[in-house]
Amino acid sequence: MGEPQPRGAITLGETMALLTTERTGPLRHAPSMAVGVGGAESNVAIALRRLGVPVTWIGRVGADGFGDLVLRELRAEGLDVRAIVDDGAPTGLMVKERRTNQSLNVWYYRAGSAGSRLSPADVAEDAIAGAALLHVTGITPALSDSAAEAVRHAVGLARRHGVTVSFDVNYRGRLWSRAQAAERLSGILSDSDVVFAGIQEAELFVPAKDDPLDLAAALADLGPAQVVVKLGAKGCAALVDGRPLVRPAVPVEVLDPVGAGDAFVGGYLAELLAGAPPETRLDTAVTAGAFACTVSGDWEGLPTRAELGLLTRQEGVTR
Repeated sequence: MGEPQPRGAITLGETMALLTTERTGPLRHAPSMAVGVGGAESNVAIALRRLGVPVTWIGRVGADGFGDLVLRELRAEGLDVRAIVDDGAPTGLMVKERRTNQSLNVWYYRAGSAGSRLSPADVAEDAIAGAALLHVTGITPALSDSAAEAVRHAVGLARRHGVTVSFDVNYRGRLWSRAQAAERLSGILSDSDVVFAGIQEAELFVPAKDDPLDLAAALADLGPAQVVVKLGAKGCAALVDGRPLVRPAVPVEVLDPVGAGDAFVGGYLAELLAGAPPETRLDTAVTAGAFACTVSGDWEGLPTRAELGLLTRQEGVTR
């Protein structure tokens, strides 16, 4: 008999093909585009895997070249990929336009996509029960009724089996209204152990506060024991088991901020699963988030554990 596999993380959601303009300027004048993949849940999964956590990803892709690309990339990153190849719907598409050196535009083409057809039947109970942590986001419930039911089903299974539930609000205004999001996501938030939210995302559920720590406390009153408010270039504020904590961001030259929040979440959760104290969780979170900003692409720049110290190293060349 082989050694038992360590309990790791599991996540589910839509990973899309990603087209990115290769030079700055309007999309309509772009002569070529880079092809990749991206999705909030798989971004977090890759961040976790690079930091040493075994990860399972559940999702759907179309029976097309983009779907093949998604599955190849996720498997190449070491994820346990449990995917349904859906021949009745296409793989979703994400397009990024670098309009200026300081601004990005992002469009999604995911209505009726294979990922939007995720359902409770796609979520195996044994996969949830065998994990230490389930991570979900507020994006998947916005895609369709069946995708929302899949997330609720997964969270229910995790609660039944004593699996820690992590939830990143990840509100997308292009997918639904704030009122719709608040209504559909409030139950997931209250059933979660760890919650991540930006300021405006937190205000979907609680009144506005001047102090991010007060905002974290208000969210914690709804159920989660750990609440982290992501503040972008200002770092983060957290309430972890009643302890208030703040961390500044790690200063870097930002090339592409898309995916930084997912990297942040992955860094925090990797340290949580490693049994590290809250201070270490937040330090790794802001470091991983900074790494993601330094490279074009949603996840390509994510660090391994050996690389976490690179951003503060005085010597720029490793020999």
